[in-house]
Amino acid sequence: MSTSSVTARLIEQIERTREELAAALADPDLTADRARYAEVNRRWSALQEAFGLVEGWRDAEGRAREAAELLREDDDDDVRAFQREALDEMEDLEPRIREAMVEPDPNDERDVIVEIRAAAGGDEAALFARDLLEVYSRYAETRRFRVETLSASPSDAGGLREVTFAVKGAGAYSVFKHEAGVHRVQRVPETESQGRIHTSTATVAVLPEVQDVDVRVEEKDLKVDVYRSSGPGGQSVNTTDSAVRITHLPTGLVVSMQDEKSQLQNRERAMRVLRARLYERALAEQNAEISAARRAQLGSGERAEKVRTYNYPQNRVTDHRVNMTVPLREQVLQGALGDLTRALAAEERRQLLAAQADGGTAP
Repeated sequence: MSTSSVTARLIEQIERTREELAAALADPDLTADRARYAEVNRRWSALQEAFGLVEGWRDAEGRAREAAELLREDDDDDVRAFQREALDEMEDLEPRIREAMVEPDPNDERDVIVEIRAAAGGDEAALFARDLLEVYSRYAETRRFRVETLSASPSDAGGLREVTFAVKGAGAYSVFKHEAGVHRVQRVPETESQGRIHTSTATVAVLPEVQDVDVRVEEKDLKVDVYRSSGPGGQSVNTTDSAVRITHLPTGLVVSMQDEKSQLQNRERAMRVLRARLYERALAEQNAEISAARRAQLGSGERAEKVRTYNYPQNRVTDHRVNMTVPLREQVLQGALGDLTRALAAEERRQLLAAQADGGTAP
């Protein structure tokens, strides 16, 4: 009876995880910690399929072992067929168990905050940032998500130096998280008289939106400054101190908002972004070792790397993480990013399965 070491280790992990979660659920103090209570219940629900598959595997293993003992006493064709059936069942269950143990990202169902910033390329980079906002807005519309602009900093040429917006809807983070990274555009700017192709970049940050229960921000840790908001070129657009700048003193993170006329609204929006950034920072620290290992093995998907190139002369967009090319004008600019999203989600799952096989993702 042969079982791969990966499967054997994984089955032991699943059984151990089930025991740990069952013990946690039986703890009368669990409900006092809302965050832990939610996480334990989420994992228990997410792993139900894996638990059931392991029970089936153990049952087949018992039948195969029983048949092996009988065959040592008497070589019977019926018993041998019974053993073969049990072994085949175990073999069929192995890949399903590995798949079931790739837990979904716990943030996948959250709303999302997206930040786009013009990078290299001056005005052309700002125009590209504006184009990305339009692409994402159209894509969100096709998915029936709602887009809420939180802040925007226009450039003199009509682009956006930076823009922050929220996308609301079940599964928004799972759809947009693959957009994080450096996006590169190659095209002839409208101001280019000699037809030369310029290369510009914009960065995209994607943050799961969180509530106070996820990230507790103490008032004593905040420095709040208010000032008059201004438009492009420093032009005053408000005669009251409605703009808000919040500094999180322990981390040095700074968030500014000025788009709303109400100081209260600007503060509320700034706190939403601050909580999202603090949550992302905590996740990054928590997963530092795993992320470092995956970077070394996979070398892609990190924010600092170029993730996608938009080539206007050749009318194509190439995602370098999955080596996939799709039409620019007929598809991407229309907000049809579904093919790219599905390919990137499949690659994420492949990487998780590979890490699991290497022992890198214990439940």
